[in-house]
Amino acid sequence: MGEIFIQADKLSNFIKTVLLKARVREDVAKYVTEGLVQTSLRGVDSHGVRLLPHYLKGVKGGRINPNPKYQFKKTFASTGMFDADHTFGHAAGMEAAKKAIELAAEAGTGHVGVYNSTHFGAAAYYTLEIAKHDMIGMSFTNTDALIRTYGGRKPFLGNNPISVAVPCKGEEPFCLDMATSVVTFNKIRQLREEKLSAPLSVGANSDGIETTNPDEITMLLPVGGYKGYGLSMVVEILCSLLTGMPYGPHIPKMFEAPMSQKRYLGHFVIAMRIDCFQEKAVFMERMSKMMKEIRNEPRLDKEIPIQVAGDPEKKSYAERSRNGIPLKSVEYEAFKKLSEEYEIEFE
Repeated sequence: MGEIFIQADKLSNFIKTVLLKARVREDVAKYVTEGLVQTSLRGVDSHGVRLLPHYLKGVKGGRINPNPKYQFKKTFASTGMFDADHTFGHAAGMEAAKKAIELAAEAGTGHVGVYNSTHFGAAAYYTLEIAKHDMIGMSFTNTDALIRTYGGRKPFLGNNPISVAVPCKGEEPFCLDMATSVVTFNKIRQLREEKLSAPLSVGANSDGIETTNPDEITMLLPVGGYKGYGLSMVVEILCSLLTGMPYGPHIPKMFEAPMSQKRYLGHFVIAMRIDCFQEKAVFMERMSKMMKEIRNEPRLDKEIPIQVAGDPEKKSYAERSRNGIPLKSVEYEAFKKLSEEYEIEFE
C-alpha cells in the first residue's frame, strides 16, 4: 500500500473526536489537534499526526494529564512562569505563547518559562501564533539526552529545538524551526517503520560510531559539530535551568520510559513587539524585501531555487491543503486501529 491522502479537515475532526473520547479536555484537544494537523500540512511529518497513537498511550498510562489545572505566575513586567500540570505540550506551549503575547502587549516583550510539561511537537506552532499578532516569536524546548557530546561517545544534551517566526508583508511569516541535531529522533523512528536507511552523518550507535542503519542509531549528531552542540546547551539553560526542570540524561526518554512516568519537560517562549524598535509597517516591508532579494540571488544550480527558512513548509502547506495529508501504510493502519478502538469512523 502506498501513501493515502486524507483531507486536513477530516483528519482534524477524527483526531479531536478521538482525543475527546479519550477524556482529553476540549480546550486541550483543540490545541493538540491544531498543532498536529498544522505540522503535517507544513510537511514536518516526523512531528505531525503520526504521533497521535503515542500521545494516547501517554494519556492511558498516566504520563499526560488530560485535564490540567494550570498555574501562571507573573514574575515581573515582562516575565512569567507557567505550570503545565503535565498536560500535552501542545496545550502548554500555546497557553504560554498567549501569555507571552499579553505580556509583550504591555511591556514590549514577553518571556514565559514553562515547567511540568510533555513533548510539544513542532516549535513553529507557537512562534507562528505569535507572528499572527505582528510580533516576533521565539520558542524552545528541552528533550531527553539525544545528541552525541562533541568529542565524546555518549549523548548528554537533547537535540533541543529552536524556532523563530517573523511577520512580513504580503506572505506568511519567515519561520525557522530547527533541531540542534541534523535530524530528529522521530525521523529515525519513521525511517525504521519504512525500512529505509538513514543518511550519512546523522546518527551513531551505542558506541558512538556513525551508522546509516536506523535500527542501530541510539544517538544523533549535532548540526554543525560543536556549534550545534553549543546551541543545544543554550536551549538547555533556558528550558531546564531557568524553569527548574531536569536536564539532559535526567529527563525520562520519550519512547523508552514507561508511559506512567512523567517527563518534566521545560519550554521557553518569547514574544517581541516590533513597534518597540521600528515602525511596524516599515519593518514588515523591509522584511519582505530582504526575503525576495535573497530568493533572487544567483543560483549555483538553476534547477534548485534559493529559499529562506519556511519556504519548503509554505509550499507543502499549499499542496497538502489541496491534495490532503499523506499517510504511510503503517500510519494509516494505526489510525484504523484507533477508529476501531474508539468506535469512530475513519474516512
